[in-house]
Amino acid sequence: MITCFPKTIANRGLTLYLISLLLVSVVFFNYAMGVVWIVLGLLEVSLFFLLSNSLSLKWSALTAKQYLKIVFWIAFALRVAWVIFSYYFYLFQTGQPFEYGAADSIGYHDEAVWLAGEPWKNVFDYLFFSRGSYSDSGYPLYLTFLYKIVGPNIIITRFLKAIWSSWMCVLIYKLASRNMEEKAARMAGIFAVLMPNLIVYCGLHMKETEMLLLIVAFLERADYVMKSKKYNVVNIALPIVLAFSLFLFRTVLGAVALFSFVTALLFAPNKVVKKGRKVMIAFWVILAVGVLAGGAIVNEVEELWLNRNTNQETKRMEQTSRGNQWAKYATGTVMAPMVFVLPFSTMVDTGQENQMVLHGGNYVRNFMGVFVLIALFSALFVKKNWRDFALIGSFVIGYLIVISLSGFANSERFLLPGLPCLVIIWAYGISILNAKSFKFVKYWFVIVPIMEIGWAYFKIGSRGFF
Repeated sequence: MITCFPKTIANRGLTLYLISLLLVSVVFFNYAMGVVWIVLGLLEVSLFFLLSNSLSLKWSALTAKQYLKIVFWIAFALRVAWVIFSYYFYLFQTGQPFEYGAADSIGYHDEAVWLAGEPWKNVFDYLFFSRGSYSDSGYPLYLTFLYKIVGPNIIITRFLKAIWSSWMCVLIYKLASRNMEEKAARMAGIFAVLMPNLIVYCGLHMKETEMLLLIVAFLERADYVMKSKKYNVVNIALPIVLAFSLFLFRTVLGAVALFSFVTALLFAPNKVVKKGRKVMIAFWVILAVGVLAGGAIVNEVEELWLNRNTNQETKRMEQTSRGNQWAKYATGTVMAPMVFVLPFSTMVDTGQENQMVLHGGNYVRNFMGVFVLIALFSALFVKKNWRDFALIGSFVIGYLIVISLSGFANSERFLLPGLPCLVIIWAYGISILNAKSFKFVKYWFVIVPIMEIGWAYFKIGSRGFF
């Protein structure tokens, strides 16, 4: 078993980024990114690959308690540093402490400023009754509660995001440690601490950071209640409540969370989850779903499912009308096989500044995707231990398949909820590497630059710039 992130792979990851960026910049010279974006990308990629290697070595000898403490505080320090930097960076670049072309983030902020001045009755009437939908009510409710206490303070809100994201890194380790070897679980925690996308969202006024915390908290508590020797009503109820809270952020997340919980109960080995416990937990899940039957949440899920094909077609038509001429080819059939390595990294300047801010983190996802493929192949065909990962696997696979069929298959923001599970799978895939599977990784070293050049060609060509 490999107990740390190999230096050879880490160095190759950074080297291939530099090669990919150089090739893209030369081949598409007229659309080469500016120095600011290149520096940001280099920092993101270097932070992940170089520190993942060194920290997985240095922290291997720590006790679990020491490890959790240092994971939280290092994650918090990195996120606070980005929050402060990005606040003034965006202020200088856009004239306001919000990202380029900010829409949803400013909308959330302004809505919460208004609701903070309203009595709670009006707040609940507006968020849960007058709009006719629960989806996307959770984050405005959270911001309203926060603004009523501290006022509409943007920087404090983002400092709290840094805390939530750091706590999420701790939970990722706890979840991973029950499903794989300790050293692999520690790698997963380190990957979460250093993952650029998870850091960048702490500096945005979007719902993703809080949503990711709820996702990981649900998975961690669901896994705990299935595997813990002691359980009670509170322990069983908590993951169910967390699953339903996800409906207040994105309908499909709540549906996939409940699906993954039931799937894990059905397929988890009896030696891991006793049959009697499966029956009891399943009873509570079914009871909770029954309470909501016929309600707004069930109606939203039904509408989402019935309109799945229409929504995908509408999204592609919208992208085409905005000038993305090749978007019509991005069907679910095309995108689904690539979903574990998406989104592709945008290394050319097509006027999409937010994608260039995140291009380093997206490159990391592209490069690390090979370890997801290795882990899946091993779990299904080699070790055949896929039942041990029923909860994590069913959640991430279920969610990513839904997104690949929705028209948002390469949308970084919509793919983000799968990232915490992918981080865990990366660590597992690395831990089981052997001479045979490493040959496949070597092929991937060739595929990655081709992938980045191909995506650059698609981005430029689909906008008719050739």
